[in-house]
Amino acid sequence: MAKQFVKSKPAPNKVVVLRKLGCPYYHKAVDLLNELCLRSCCMGYMDLTVQGDADEIQNYFQQTMGTRTVFHIFIGEKCIGSYTDLESLYRNGELKYILEKIGLNEEQR
Repeated sequence: MAKQFVKSKPAPNKVVVLRKLGCPYYHKAVDLLNELCLRSCCMGYMDLTVQGDADEIQNYFQQTMGTRTVFHIFIGEKCIGSYTDLESLYRNGELKYILEKIGLNEEQR
């Protein structure tokens, strides 16, 4: 069920953030993404604290990504990692390229 849940959240032309309540990096990521002027229709947020199977989801992350941490950012259908990964992509200019690659160019953001 965890695999199905995680696979169902990313979308081809959206940025999706999976988090647990209280994650300090969540707000930093949202602020950074807001700097890029992403429209709300291009963003999705999922709080795993409301999921009854959060432990199962964390176990799935451990098996597939090597970490039980829940804070993950998906751009399109690819997990780019955590806030530090997002920030790194932003600083080196790759983030705009990745967004354009999934169809979110400046006019569509």
